[in-house]
Amino acid sequence: MPERNRELMNFYGKLLKALDNNENKLVITTLGKTAGTLNSDFDRNVLNTADMFTDRNTKSSLTNHESPGNGITYINRITDNGVDNNRVDNNRVDNNRIDNNVITDNRKKDIELIDTTLTDMDFINSAKEVLKSGKPKVMKEGEKTIFMEPFYPRERLIILGGGHIALPLAEFSAKTGYSVTVVDDRPSFANKARFPYAENVICESFGKALEQLKLTAYDYLVVITRGHRHDTECLRYILRQPETIYLGMIGSRRRVGVVLDMLKEEGFDKERINRICTPIGLSIGAVTPEEISISILAQLISRKRLDRNETFTVNRSDLDLKVLELLASEEDIPKSIVTVIDTKGSTPRGVGAKMIVYETGQIAGSIGGGCSEAQVIHNAVGIIGSKSFLLQTIDMTGETAESEGMVCGGIMEVLIEDCI
Repeated sequence: MPERNRELMNFYGKLLKALDNNENKLVITTLGKTAGTLNSDFDRNVLNTADMFTDRNTKSSLTNHESPGNGITYINRITDNGVDNNRVDNNRVDNNRIDNNVITDNRKKDIELIDTTLTDMDFINSAKEVLKSGKPKVMKEGEKTIFMEPFYPRERLIILGGGHIALPLAEFSAKTGYSVTVVDDRPSFANKARFPYAENVICESFGKALEQLKLTAYDYLVVITRGHRHDTECLRYILRQPETIYLGMIGSRRRVGVVLDMLKEEGFDKERINRICTPIGLSIGAVTPEEISISILAQLISRKRLDRNETFTVNRSDLDLKVLELLASEEDIPKSIVTVIDTKGSTPRGVGAKMIVYETGQIAGSIGGGCSEAQVIHNAVGIIGSKSFLLQTIDMTGETAESEGMVCGGIMEVLIEDCI
């Protein structure tokens, strides 16, 4: 990941810096009933979720972070043991009592989210739901619209083995948003020319490479080395680290069985070994390297989008991190941001998708293309420089939408905001 200078960062740069450091973030955007200035009706707060819900045995507290503009709402940190007195100044805290901007309940030793304007349990439970599900959510509180948007580190796919299956897997995975790292101990297999789509190519022994990579709970690991000796070397190291979102291993049933039985005899966690995806990939009858790589990638996507066992926190937003990178790097260029904040029915993009609109009408990113974008670009250009926002509904149902080519048939609500 690129190094980011904290002193020179705007709001999005700081957000990306946190994601580069493998931190979770929950961004709370509070919108008034009607469009207004960023300093009055438009507050945005960033909650540091640390490693909440990424480990089944660990929960961390939330800490307060700055929000842009003058409309700052501070978030006080509530720990499992009560209130962090170093962060709460002159605020009295009683059991089950709301006093200024602090609430706690000593009967429930859990993480509490606190906001000066949002102190009820509906908000707290909704924030927890967003963190667990990995999917943005809109909720209403009186005349206000509250958009909760989780951000997670970019998913890293580590391919252990640079053989013929790794080639298409690296390419296809990079094109679907994964940050791809390829490891092999042979220089002729582990080089950037062979893997142009990989962000990182390491020519090193598998054990040393894994130690260098510092595995996190957001990693996807695919073990496709050239022999069971190397498979075993990889798994021995991986099974000593915190469990990752995905671990899959290729090989015949006999070869895989020998390796896994050996690891069980060595005392490694049998339940965790049983969770290794092997045979690797979804069963689609794949034969060629390209087909096998597609079956593996399909299994990765299935784990990311459909896994609901809450063992891991995964990112189910439709956000393209490249849009955030543009917002972080183009600080002085006038523009507006369009974000899909709610959907009903079948829509071209999901909640969290973002699009940048420049003064010329040019765009970066997408909320679905065609008519769904054309409807908002005019308003998005008009809002540039106004320090305000507006909400717009795009209805893709009915005869009019059908005649204009909106074949999805759903409804999207988008937030259009001046980027300041």
